[in-house]
Amino acid sequence: MNDGLERLLLQQEIEQFLFYEARLLDDGLFDEWLALFSEDCRYWMPVRESAMEVADAVRKSDELAIFDDDKAFLTARVSRITKTPMAHAEQPRSRTRHCLSNIVIREQEGMKVVVASNFLVYQSRLERTESLFAGQRIDGLRRAGASWQIGQRKIILDQTMLPRTLSIFF
Repeated sequence: MNDGLERLLLQQEIEQFLFYEARLLDDGLFDEWLALFSEDCRYWMPVRESAMEVADAVRKSDELAIFDDDKAFLTARVSRITKTPMAHAEQPRSRTRHCLSNIVIREQEGMKVVVASNFLVYQSRLERTESLFAGQRIDGLRRAGASWQIGQRKIILDQTMLPRTLSIFF
């Protein structure tokens, strides 16, 4: 197979994986969504600076973050939301719609790729509250058999003002 065709097939495979992941979130299939993450994953949303002179700056990987979860913490969050009545912000569960675009493979090394994508996530709560989140995700994916696993996800929100409760997944 030539390089162009291989890149095209890889691009489609990555896109289909990410679209599948978005559908799992929107359908509330959180256990299946969790299974897409590697055991040593990092799910990270750094704080974005709000001052005008540093509007595009985000915190470094060892600084304050909105989320900085490993697999155990992600699992605990999913369990809290889906298996207990303790997550009041998600009782009943939000309706979400994850839209992904501009999916670009930035790096490829063996069985690993780094993928950047833009997202728009719509959240509706109790017919009274709606939120729209826009930003970029940078995913470190690893080949896992016939599919992929998410080893790292960095979520960079465009907005700096957030709702009081951020209870959904990106």
